[in-house]
Amino acid sequence: MTSAIEERLADLGVTLPEAPAPAANYVPFVKLGEMVHISGQISGDENGLITGKLGESMSVEEGAKAARACAIALLAQLKSACGGDIDRLVRVVKLTGFVNSTPDFIEQPDVINGASDFLIEALGDAGRHARAAVSVASLPKGVAVEIDGLFQIA
Repeated sequence: MTSAIEERLADLGVTLPEAPAPAANYVPFVKLGEMVHISGQISGDENGLITGKLGESMSVEEGAKAARACAIALLAQLKSACGGDIDRLVRVVKLTGFVNSTPDFIEQPDVINGASDFLIEALGDAGRHARAAVSVASLPKGVAVEIDGLFQIA
């Protein structure tokens, strides 16, 4: 049976990758009842890590693309947490977005919109969520964006 969510993603030109393995001593997700907390996913795509610092070497548009890549990785982890059945998703509850940026950069919300806009486009109302978007001095491996998330599943 084909997943309705994966069909919608395919319509958007997105195929979920395999869920990335943890990069250190932590688990990729924790399930508590109907809630799944997914560890921070760093920006990367089929070409490797998406690195850079907003306000210095990256535009807001490039940062938003990095955030979108994080959202795709979050969905890949969610699919893994759901035993391969991503259609168990009820809703995205909350995202916390970390933006590698200079001290004077103030457009963190616009960067993390790359993830938020994608999730709403892909999931409709189930993709609407609470959110934080914060600046950090650096991120692991020099990536531009890291996002963790809380999801409700059936």
